[in-house]
Amino acid sequence: MPKKKVKMTRGRGRRQQASSKLTEMGQDVVNDIKKAHPPKLKIPSRSTSNIIYDEAHRYFVLGPRWGVRSAGSMKQVKKFAQLLCTADFAKELIKHGKFATLREMYYTAEGWDVGPFYDQGESDAIIEDLEASFGLKREDLGLTPEEDGAAVYGKLVVNEDGVVIDATKAGRAGYTIPPTIDDIEFLKCKAKRVIAVETMGMYHRLVQERAWKKFDALIVGLKGQAARATRRFLKRANEELGLPVYLNCDGDPFGFHIAMVIISGSAKLAYINHELAVPDAKYLGVTASDIVNYKLPTDKLRELDVARLKQLLKDPRYNTKFWQSEIKKMLELGRKAEQQAFAKYGLAYVVKEYMPAKLKEVEEQEFLGR
Repeated sequence: MPKKKVKMTRGRGRRQQASSKLTEMGQDVVNDIKKAHPPKLKIPSRSTSNIIYDEAHRYFVLGPRWGVRSAGSMKQVKKFAQLLCTADFAKELIKHGKFATLREMYYTAEGWDVGPFYDQGESDAIIEDLEASFGLKREDLGLTPEEDGAAVYGKLVVNEDGVVIDATKAGRAGYTIPPTIDDIEFLKCKAKRVIAVETMGMYHRLVQERAWKKFDALIVGLKGQAARATRRFLKRANEELGLPVYLNCDGDPFGFHIAMVIISGSAKLAYINHELAVPDAKYLGVTASDIVNYKLPTDKLRELDVARLKQLLKDPRYNTKFWQSEIKKMLELGRKAEQQAFAKYGLAYVVKEYMPAKLKEVEEQEFLGR
């Protein structure tokens, strides 16, 4: 069911916000120095004990605890200086309208007077400190990961740096979602929903079977655990375009997890889930009930699968009648199944039979408010 559209701040405006926040942070440091105080910065704590599942928003958020980075501590002075250098590097990127990868920033630090990072994990952690402090994404700071997002195919036309791209005319692989997804302008969309699939094998099957046309859908390939850019695309499609989002994943604990990270975010990114989570997204993937009802080919659950399913039962995000029932049923069956298992009935079966029935079931439940 289409939802009310929300106007979201796009890339350039977000980078201007980031630049202003970086300037404010620098001014705070200068003010401390002028008062002859050791400069310090408050950083939200990202420790697991400060991560809370917010029932109202339906995703993980950071709690009230903060830490302090101070130039007055011998243990912290180098990290404090590296944080300021990283902030300055980001501000220069924004000023000149450029982007750098996380790896490039790590190597850039080799030339800093304060000394390089021990490894990229250190530099990534400082970038996360800045993200958490400002409530903005690293892409807003001009920093991007090495990988792009996945792909989208369907009736969507976008403007990417002045180039107009039709997702149905960008080749059989579709339109590649860029890391800087907030810079993309949605020009036209005739789709009525988004169907995101875990594997690229299933993505290509849906494209070949013209599922995008049959279901009036944007088909999104997740490439397994969805990249930030892909998750941000799904959120923008849901909020800006008003499209309901459906997630088709493997019927195993890791497929469930992939879907839930999109729905309610991850604990690791609790500080930025408000930018990535799609709480209204619906699970359209393989379930334990599907394994029984469709007599699907299966694999035996491994010990790791069983342990993970038991963890999910205790996870607050899965505390619904649907998830509790399906997880328990999978444990009872002791079996799991992949998306491609429907090929048992022919390559086109998933589009001709399974998805229409599944969509009808989920959309009826949504209409009834279940």
